[in-house]
Amino acid sequence: MAFRVKVSFCLILFLSFSSFFFVQGVFNYRDALEKSIMFFEGQRSGKLPPNQRISWRGNSGLSDGSLAKVDLTGGYYDAGDNIKFNFPMAYTTTMISWNTIEYGKRMGPQLQNARAAIRWATDYFLKCANAAPNKLFVGVGDPNADHKCWERPEDMDTVRSVYYVSPSNPGSDVAGEMAAALAAASLVFRSIDPVYSKKLLGNAVKVFRFAVQYRGSYSDSLGSAACPFYCSYSGYKDELYWGAAWLLRATNDISYLNFINTLGANDVPDLFSWDNKYAGAHVLMARRSVVGNDNRFDSFRQHAEDFICKILPNSPYSSTQYTKGGLIYKLPEDNLQYVTSITSLLTTYAKYMASKKRTINCGNLLVTEKTIRSLAKRQVDYILGDNPMKMSYMVGYGTNYPRRVHHRGSSLPSLARHPQSFGCDGGFQPFYYTANANPNILVGAIVGGPNSNDFFLDERTDYSHSEPATYINAAFVGPLAYFDSSKR
Repeated sequence: MAFRVKVSFCLILFLSFSSFFFVQGVFNYRDALEKSIMFFEGQRSGKLPPNQRISWRGNSGLSDGSLAKVDLTGGYYDAGDNIKFNFPMAYTTTMISWNTIEYGKRMGPQLQNARAAIRWATDYFLKCANAAPNKLFVGVGDPNADHKCWERPEDMDTVRSVYYVSPSNPGSDVAGEMAAALAAASLVFRSIDPVYSKKLLGNAVKVFRFAVQYRGSYSDSLGSAACPFYCSYSGYKDELYWGAAWLLRATNDISYLNFINTLGANDVPDLFSWDNKYAGAHVLMARRSVVGNDNRFDSFRQHAEDFICKILPNSPYSSTQYTKGGLIYKLPEDNLQYVTSITSLLTTYAKYMASKKRTINCGNLLVTEKTIRSLAKRQVDYILGDNPMKMSYMVGYGTNYPRRVHHRGSSLPSLARHPQSFGCDGGFQPFYYTANANPNILVGAIVGGPNSNDFFLDERTDYSHSEPATYINAAFVGPLAYFDSSKR
């Protein structure tokens, strides 16, 4: 009798989700997965390799670090500009690594490309962590000068200022995130390149020790080089928690759990992003309770499930807004960054639940892994084209996608077509303000997305909706692999 009641309840819940989130078609998740990873090649800084697939890009930032007499070449430009911000870059790297750890076996031929995307960042982070004693380099390029220009990364002539944190000017947030990235990446390479993996983990331990010993926010230390671009609004406690959680995963050293317990990191927000890591850390730690049956981690599991209850639309504890089209809507600017990050947590926790046939309760609402998976799939399908605009928000996927992306390299003619430099402001009038489509397709880029009314203008000057970013894509890799493999 109890079993039939449970089935009937779940059927009602499924029908309610079906009516709320109607899916029109079947999407090629494998194609989207390939393109979502390819996007990172369009964001590369440094000397490009022979197998570079986004061919309109060229070498750039080859003297990065020279103002401090160090080598800081490599890494990624964060979005549509030509700046290397280590804070979001490290989060990006942690998320690609996590998704590769969870779904690597489901990625097929894209696993190699995911590893290459991770290594492009970690090679750069190793330079940042070892270039000079008592300094952790955390960025290259003056963002205020760069944002006054509209020029290609290949011939940018803005000052390539170098930024670092130190014992006297700490940055526990950026250091904690870089430690998380290095630790997570060490797991990706552990079986295929143990020497490199060990190097990553050793540096993760070192950088995390720096973050803990010299506490403070990098926003305070760097001022206008960090804010308003990537201020650490949530403080640095979440990054210390996140970094320790990844080091615990990578080392099984219980001292990291003890450290986490001293932080009092019990916040349960209803979002997850490059700035606020609490929800991601809760889910990561909850794995040991759900999958490993370790009761020392039950409180983290409860925090993770409280987070999910705040996201589900039918939950009595939901604090999440949805558009009429069914999209999670958190903030007006770059909303898809929150959608992809939250969706990544949903698929990962659903995966954990499925391994133990676990269900959870949000008040009187019974939630199964299928409940969570249905919501996650709705978000993925919305981004790929099942939305009121009938538009894919991933550039190059499908036939109707953003054509006027807020991205310097994509919007300006390539070096092959126009070898001469446009200068700092020479690209604005003919290319930034034009209604013409971008000449170079930034394959795989996911833009900031539609507004609360499911409307997207596709206007280059509307950067809060039309600008892509590495961290939007990084979180999307896992869900795409998850749903691709579920079709096989």
